[in-house]
Amino acid sequence: MGTIIRLLQTSALGLALATPALAEDTITVTSWGGAYTKSQEQAFFAPYAKETGVKILQDEWDGSTAKLKGMVETGQVTWDIVDVEPGHALQGCDEGWLDEIDYSKVGGKEAFIDGAAMDCAAATIVFGTIYAYDAEKFPNGGPTTMADLFDTEKFPGPRALRKAPKTTLEFALIADGVKPAEVYDVLGTPEGVDRAFKKLDTIKKDVKVWWTAGAQPPQLLADGEVVMTTAWNGRIYDAVKNSGKNFKIVWDGQGMDFNLWAQPKGAAHKEAADKFIAYTLTPDVMARQSQYISYGPTLKAAIEKVPADILADLPTAPDNTKTAFVVSAEFWADHDEELTERFNKWLAQ
Repeated sequence: MGTIIRLLQTSALGLALATPALAEDTITVTSWGGAYTKSQEQAFFAPYAKETGVKILQDEWDGSTAKLKGMVETGQVTWDIVDVEPGHALQGCDEGWLDEIDYSKVGGKEAFIDGAAMDCAAATIVFGTIYAYDAEKFPNGGPTTMADLFDTEKFPGPRALRKAPKTTLEFALIADGVKPAEVYDVLGTPEGVDRAFKKLDTIKKDVKVWWTAGAQPPQLLADGEVVMTTAWNGRIYDAVKNSGKNFKIVWDGQGMDFNLWAQPKGAAHKEAADKFIAYTLTPDVMARQSQYISYGPTLKAAIEKVPADILADLPTAPDNTKTAFVVSAEFWADHDEELTERFNKWLAQ
């Protein structure tokens, strides 16, 4: 009997010691759903689970920070990793609800393209805000520059633009001759803002739709409502690849933006989360995601590992970045409210 009791005690002790370890074998990653999260599953979640035995639970969010901040403030953090936008990364750092990234564990900040290595979030993908056109409407050759988007004489037909100042104002300045590298220097002045709106005045009557959702631009082209539209590159690529549409992307003046991994302060499985993030931020692994969605890697070494036929359609392809600019999270954190107010007043005029 004594032997049995000792065995039971030993087993109980073993289970007690095993419980924390088992907890570390599970992490919760929160992302945006849809085709984007599916690409993360295929490139990251499933291979990592298979290689390490770690179980990856998933949740979704809509980008509203209230729930995330609430978790941290109450000490009830159930998300270990969150896929965020640059604005979230800035806010989370400033307000103290995101942990800083230790870049010494992932090859250093210099391993990333410009803008991708933020203090409290590390970018995994680049997406481009671009404009695209229906090639059927321009059989003799379509537009090739940002200025062409605004040239309704040379390229007639209704347009669609995003109903927001972000990237819309930058595009207007680039179309007016501002170099992409200097766009925020100009937009940061009252004269530059006036210049952007003056350029938008030249096209306002030809903008048939001011879109608010990413699914709208390819649908507007497909329905023939517009001949060209600003859009997110992945939406146009999907329409071409999966729906057989004859749409063309114009990469000139594209605005490059990021999605990034961030860690809420006080997450229960930080060590396990660190290991997963480090895994995804290796060139061979990061390069996989572009097989499943047309977004580009943020590691310089990963870009080189993407097959040439896939790379050609990505925002980070060398040919597609020659006249690109990185959308400034800092600029829009400082100016979004005032420029949105002016933009909405301008639309209403």
